[in-house]
Parts: sequence; C-alpha cells; structure tokens
Amino acid sequence: MTGDAALRRPELAGLELADPAARWQALGFTVGEDGRFTVGGVVMEVGRGGRGITGWAIRGLSGDGAIDGLATEGVELAAPGDGGAPHPNGVLAVDHVVVVTPAFDRLSAVLDARGLTLRRVRQAGERRQGFRRLGPTIMEIVEAPEADATAFWGLTFTLADLGALAARLGPLLGEARDAVQPGRRIATVRREAGLSTAVAFMDLE
Repeated sequence: MTGDAALRRPELAGLELADPAARWQALGFTVGEDGRFTVGGVVMEVGRGGRGITGWAIRGLSGDGAIDGLATEGVELAAPGDGGAPHPNGVLAVDHVVVVTPAFDRLSAVLDARGLTLRRVRQAGERRQGFRRLGPTIMEIVEAPEADATAFWGLTFTLADLGALAARLGPLLGEARDAVQPGRRIATVRREAGLSTAVAFMDLE
C-alpha cells in the first residue's frame, strides 16, 4: 500500500478531555502550558470542562458534524504530527477509545456512512462489541441498552513497561490483569486519581 492510500483511511487526530492538567500530570503525562500533550501523534487537549472525553478530531473523515451525538471535528487529510514530548510514564500510543451506545445498529450505519469501516464484531455475553480502525488506534463500540445516548466511555494507552508504571503511580493504578488481547496485561486507573473518564494502561504485545 502506498503512503497516499494509507492517508485516505480515517485516523484519530485528537481528543478533548474534561479533567484539568494537574490530574494528567499526576499520572505521568507531560502537559504543555497550552493544556495539551501528544501521544503517538494524537493531540490531547485537557481542562475542557464537563466530564470525560468531550470530543474528538478524526483525520480524513467523510462528511461533517457529530457522529450520533459524539462531538466530532474533521481534520484535513494530512500526515499526523510527531509523538510530541516523551512522558515520564512511558506511554507510547493510544491503543483504543471506547464508546457506549444504546443503538448499536444505528451507530454502525452512521460510522459506515462516514468511512469508518467495521473490522469485526465480538459477542460479550448479551452485548455486542464492534471494532473499527482509526489509524494506529482502535475504536471499540460497546452495546449498552441501559445508556441514555451514544457517549464516550474511556481510553487505553499503550506502554512498554506496565510494572514500572505501577511502581510510579502506586495507589492510583489498579492491579494488572490479563487483557482480552492474548499475551498482554492491562491495569485501570483508580477513582483516587480523580478522572471523570475511564483510563487504562496496557503493555505491548
């Protein structure tokens, strides 16, 4: 595949995060004076107010406007930026962003129309999970009939040494456990960190 062809695929360019910079810095992220930090070419804008993930930007997205209620900004078709300043926590990339929806089929149709191609569906008990590629990042859609509306739920970062992060964060990070992805381990950030969105860290394959 040529470089031009790869750029035609939608990919995650940025996330808007409600929580203030200090809470992200406590987790080992290097936040600039402009309230931004970059992970694997994805720009995080923090301190946006509200709760959780408040919006995202997708490079190369078809169409304009929100995606089933998710605040969405299209970005011109251009190569992503560099990874930004290194982070003391060792984070390398955004592995996946999780969205919950009470209307799985409706959201799926909207995503198809916007150029976000379905890769696979996984049955998890009575709930479906759909997976779509946003460049290096995966969009995970979780069917949640009890939800009031489609909404961002959380995100997972990838890093090389989960044990070192656990030692650094101490009580802010939960115990590592086996991830759904074979051979990988994952740990979630605890409530004590004060974040309004679910955040996890996962080691590399």
